[in-house]
Amino acid sequence: MGCCSSASSAAQSSKREWKPLEDRSCTDIPWLLLFILFCIGMGFICGFSIATGAAARLVSGYDSYGNICGQKNTKLEAIPNSGMDHTQRKYVFFLDPCNLDLINRKIKSVALCVAACPRQELKTLSDVQKFAEMNGSALCSYNLKPSEYTTSSKSSVLCPKLPVPASAPIPFFHRCAPVNISCYAKFAEALITFVSDNSVLHRLISGVMTNKEIILGLCLLSLVLSMILMVIIRYISRVLVWILTILVILGALGGTGVLWWLYAKQRRSPKETVIPEQLQIAEDNLRALLIYAISATVFTVILFLIMLVMRKRVALTIALFHVAGKVFIHLPLLVFQPFWTFFALVLFWVYWIMTLLFLGTTGSAVQNDQGFVEFKISGPLQYMWWYHVVGLIWISEFILACQQMTVAGAVVTYYFTRDKRNLPFTPILASVNRLIRYHLGTVAKGSFIITLVKIPRMILMYIHSQLKGKENACARCVLKSCICCLWCLEKCLNYLNQNAYTATAINSTNFCTSAKDAFVILVENALRVATINTVGDFMLFLGKVLIVCSTGLAGIMLLNYQQDYTVWVLPLIIVCLFAFLVAHCFLSIYEMVVDVLFLCFAIDTKYNDGSPGREFYMDKVLMEFVENSRKAMKEAGKGGVADARELKPMLKKR
Repeated sequence: MGCCSSASSAAQSSKREWKPLEDRSCTDIPWLLLFILFCIGMGFICGFSIATGAAARLVSGYDSYGNICGQKNTKLEAIPNSGMDHTQRKYVFFLDPCNLDLINRKIKSVALCVAACPRQELKTLSDVQKFAEMNGSALCSYNLKPSEYTTSSKSSVLCPKLPVPASAPIPFFHRCAPVNISCYAKFAEALITFVSDNSVLHRLISGVMTNKEIILGLCLLSLVLSMILMVIIRYISRVLVWILTILVILGALGGTGVLWWLYAKQRRSPKETVIPEQLQIAEDNLRALLIYAISATVFTVILFLIMLVMRKRVALTIALFHVAGKVFIHLPLLVFQPFWTFFALVLFWVYWIMTLLFLGTTGSAVQNDQGFVEFKISGPLQYMWWYHVVGLIWISEFILACQQMTVAGAVVTYYFTRDKRNLPFTPILASVNRLIRYHLGTVAKGSFIITLVKIPRMILMYIHSQLKGKENACARCVLKSCICCLWCLEKCLNYLNQNAYTATAINSTNFCTSAKDAFVILVENALRVATINTVGDFMLFLGKVLIVCSTGLAGIMLLNYQQDYTVWVLPLIIVCLFAFLVAHCFLSIYEMVVDVLFLCFAIDTKYNDGSPGREFYMDKVLMEFVENSRKAMKEAGKGGVADARELKPMLKKR
């Protein structure tokens, strides 16, 4: 009797209409509580660093004797020149501000509290003495009076290194920072080890500073082009693939041709009219043009061969882009999703950096070997740095995962709403509401898994950088292999997490169940997933290439016709990198929408067969796309038995 009853119940369950977006419940609550406790720990670190006086030392600055500038100080035991009244001395001045110790992350110079920063270069000790008498700002050690600057034998040690560069106070932080570019070039010389000729580095930095307006304008151009491309995707998705294909081919050919033309033009230009100081810069630009032209030629040939191989699959992508374009028409706020994510990341990073700076000045005063004061944390609290670094990775990944869950929830709502007129007023905000109410624990768990992979990879990268040039070939190979494997694992987990968030948005299951179901469907439909991802991702890559090529071509034309003879290799690289990052941020949203649509389609085909009461939710164009994809793969001879199978989406246990 029980068996019959059970069988009858199963039969009724199998005939029951499947309804997505129902049975909402909170998922992975323990992980949400763990994440909240972790954030409380991050807040404790910030509060501790502020409560121990680090905020005053960070904002107002302190000298080498432990005195905070701009206030009265308490005498420190056995430390000379401590406990001074610096009420009138509000700025920190370094005797040798360009002497940077990158290993210990500090300036290797005596720091003093002064009343004013020298706004003009001081070439001699007499100029330093006059500055002290006129402004009341003594730039030499406290033990030396201004009247003794030019007569004392200790002036070479107790006074600043000559010439004293012109400096200006950093807003809000009361430090005198040099305004001369050459000082920053020395910083970069210590950072960039592959540049053996310092004059080359000076010219590179000079090129960046001279063309900073053009660099800013080109960065804004890449942002505008990315937004225009997103708008175009919404309305002309059917022809966008062909437009992108033609434009990329023309852009690659045109850019390569322009580079070779500029190289030939500059090579033929007479060198006699160029002054000797500018001749080296002209030769550097000519060499850079040759490298760019050869690289562009190789890139164009490879790109043309890839498009030639994939030409038969381009038509299949049109239908998929059409459906994704409809999503953006109904959900226009998706276009602005990168802005909100970037804004949230910037806010967190600012908080993290400020707390890091607070930690750098917290602790007890300790006298070093030179007799100067340093602030160090002792005991278990010194490990707060590691906690803070883990917080940077986990919370950053959490913010990115929230974006993925928000996009997945909005697209799932669109897909499984048969009458699009019944969509919520703002599906994005509705998805954010579901995320906050039900799925923050799932997002916390998924981001923590990524953090567990990132931390070992970063540790291995740090070890590799520290042992560079010291380890043998075998150790170097093992380190690089481990780093590469962890990077691949991280990418695979990121892709699986994104699909797990989609499954959670549909069925409201916890992270592990959703990840398992998503993994099963991706494996069982591996060929179709590969086809969709390969063609779709390639077309989005063409969009990124188009934006980078357009921005780079505009940069070449503007920088080449600058009146000033400056090296524009570095400015062009900066502009192209920024253009690629901007294009990636925007088009990654489109890629995410495509992946979510495919997973929704797979689930739809399982629970619905088109019969009355079990109608499909999908758009007809999407069905045509998958059918055409299957036919194309069969025609290419890559199908076999696997291609004859129906799609096998995930099952939700009931």
